[in-house]
Amino acid sequence: MNRRLFLALIPAALATGCGFQLRRYDGLPFASLYIDAPGGSSVAQRLRSMLASDKTTKLAATATEAEAVLKITHEERVKSILTLTGGGRVSEYQMTLNLGYSVIGKGGSVLAVPETLELNRTMTYDDSLLLAKGAEEQLLYRDMDDNAAIRIVRRMQAIKPADSK
Repeated sequence: MNRRLFLALIPAALATGCGFQLRRYDGLPFASLYIDAPGGSSVAQRLRSMLASDKTTKLAATATEAEAVLKITHEERVKSILTLTGGGRVSEYQMTLNLGYSVIGKGGSVLAVPETLELNRTMTYDDSLLLAKGAEEQLLYRDMDDNAAIRIVRRMQAIKPADSK
């Protein structure tokens, strides 16, 4: 029994010895942040809910109060046909989220150059499962929104505090 326990602990000891760590959220390098986004932006809503619990960065009510401004320039969802059956019916859709953003500091200094994210998901389709496929589509778009929000936060974490001064 002791030999099995010892053999099971070897991979864990090796993983910790190599410096492996899970990604963690260390906060943003700004004291305050304003999110400037088009009305109804679901990525901006995800970002606000993610950053609401952040102890280091406060969400500012206006851009003039903020140390940095996250400007979401565009957010577009596209659903296109990916494959057709031999009978000409849709069998797969490709859903795409196109998002453009930049981070601007006080005085208009650019902290993060404008960047465009393009996220894709593939969804199989069947006419007989119309309601289920509608729910799956919403779930996939929500997943893309979460993924885009996480990518934006990680990009903002990479901004050095010296850049913001």
